[in-house]
Amino acid sequence: MRKQFLLLSILSLGFTGLTAQEVNFTVKVNGQKATSVDPKVFATLENTIQEFLNSTKWTEDVFETEERINCNLLLTISEERSATNFKADLAIQSSRPVYGVEYETPMFNHLDKEVTFDYEQYQPLQFSKNLFQDNLSSVLAYYVYIVIGLDYDSFSLLGGEPYFKTAQEIVNTVPENVAAGNPGWRSQESNRNRYWLMENLLSPRVRPFRQGFYNYHRLGLDVMYKDPNGGRAVIAQTIEDLGRVNQSYPNAMIVQIFNNTKNAEIVEIFKGGTLEEKNKLVEIMGRVDPTRANAYRSVRN
Repeated sequence: MRKQFLLLSILSLGFTGLTAQEVNFTVKVNGQKATSVDPKVFATLENTIQEFLNSTKWTEDVFETEERINCNLLLTISEERSATNFKADLAIQSSRPVYGVEYETPMFNHLDKEVTFDYEQYQPLQFSKNLFQDNLSSVLAYYVYIVIGLDYDSFSLLGGEPYFKTAQEIVNTVPENVAAGNPGWRSQESNRNRYWLMENLLSPRVRPFRQGFYNYHRLGLDVMYKDPNGGRAVIAQTIEDLGRVNQSYPNAMIVQIFNNTKNAEIVEIFKGGTLEEKNKLVEIMGRVDPTRANAYRSVRN
């Protein structure tokens, strides 16, 4: 469904492109806190990560250049444990085009503060679905499949399922001795880590969120260029679905990520809504995303 939708968009605009991989990452590595390491090491790492992400074939689908999922990744070294072992914060964002307008909607905006890895200059990154290679490769591949899964979920109902299951496989292939020294992979460590994000996306309790995620994008945003009131009404229903998921699965990690990713966009959408839509938004998001309650109330202004 994603391919068909984007292909029609590309043909309608008269674009042509060469076959490309699925993602188009812009990568930045900030190694300023690692004062004893040659900065050239992190410049090399930056290039290595970008090449790994953009050159690996992640799915069996064929993408055109214009169809690639645009992403940004910032790896900030937070601790230099040795000359070759580091702890870092990984910030990752992705977006996808909205049909009929020159606008890309944010899809995923997340900060992982528990990334640890070993790296020596010019060391390659490799990935196998069934075989653990190294922690950095696994972390990066995991998030690629989360990004791809969410993108597919937005174009077809539950279309991201195989990619979320691949993310689950990555979690399961991390050996226990590796997980013991590299946080983020196991359920008992935290309720806000890679394990729980994957669990949320595959949980039956979160299934209505994923159904709503499709409605929000394909039946909401993608039709607003020709029917803004109809598209907004679909998104309003999605917000109600979000409230129900938050009630059945309180503090679900994926709901919080959705809030972090979409809050500004939601406010803009509902500034043009009916009074009933605005009041319902303020009521629901005040419970689902209380730290931004004032921002949601601003739609009434």
